Amino acid sequence: MNYPDSILCAGSPIVDFLARVDDSFLNAINAEKGGMNLVDAVGLDALLAQLPSELEKSPGGSAGNTAFGLARLGMPVAFLGKLGKDPDGDFYRSTFEASGGRKNSFHSVQGVHTGRCLSMITPDSERTMRTDLGAAALMSAEEVTEAHFSNIRHVHLEGYLLFVGDLAEKIMATAKKCGCTLSLDLASFEVVRACQETLPQLLEKYVDLVFANEDEAEAFCGKDMTFAEQVTKLNDFCDIAVVKLGAAGCCVGKTKQTLEQVDALPVSALDTTAAGDLWASGFLYGWLNGAPLAECGRLGSLLGAEVVQVIGSQISDARWQWIKSSLTNNAH
Repeated sequence: MNYPDSILCAGSPIVDFLARVDDSFLNAINAEKGGMNLVDAVGLDALLAQLPSELEKSPGGSAGNTAFGLARLGMPVAFLGKLGKDPDGDFYRSTFEASGGRKNSFHSVQGVHTGRCLSMITPDSERTMRTDLGAAALMSAEEVTEAHFSNIRHVHLEGYLLFVGDLAEKIMATAKKCGCTLSLDLASFEVVRACQETLPQLLEKYVDLVFANEDEAEAFCGKDMTFAEQVTKLNDFCDIAVVKLGAAGCCVGKTKQTLEQVDALPVSALDTTAAGDLWASGFLYGWLNGAPLAECGRLGSLLGAEVVQVIGSQISDARWQWIKSSLTNNAH
């Protein structure tokens, strides 16, 4: 079966375990609020055993959340990543396909657990993450072939893959060789700090559209810059740059064109899990359907506003119907 003009999201398919905690719990485990650190399976199991609240489970991962959002919007989406052959892997795969994602999207491996992420949500709606990549970490550059990009129009890459530099660059280079446009979400300030020597060259050589939040933009651009200045600096490397500002909206720039400031929608946030990832889903939906950049930003804000009103990344079916109606009426 052919999938013309599909989107390929590349990253680590992760099952999220969501827990409500207070600041004292983060202090007890020496966790920097808002960050993401990698742990091994033993370390994650130890944290799960300490949790003071019930856990909720949902499919996640940065590129995964974006892929689910695009699929729910009716866009043809495939995924490049690796799951374990276990119940969590079955859960992830079946949920992706039920949401409209392409069947047989995932690589899989026996004997290794599907990736897991503990997302600890504090009363201020911030989430602090500890991730065991599990099977996702076993995806290798050698497994990436041009066949993955057959009938693919656009590739969206999560920044966490930059921790596996040869894999990230292989995906980028193959996407470009196959004529795809490419977007990169910088994912976290830790990623930007760790990859500061290679990231500018990768952006300039491969990336058409870069997404950053305030912390990631500061980590890349340096301190004491306005958001507009950050966007302008990112535009030195990528044709389109987006700095997401949470409740303050976003700043979007295209090389040699006017910057656009887009307001956020006023909502009461319960949890910021997947907010940036679903924001990217809305922006990419607009961009791939030819909407002006300001409208793309508005569509991103719409999805971001919806997901922060729920715990986790799972927006209800009823709200997805409302979102799709709104996007259809406004995208050009």
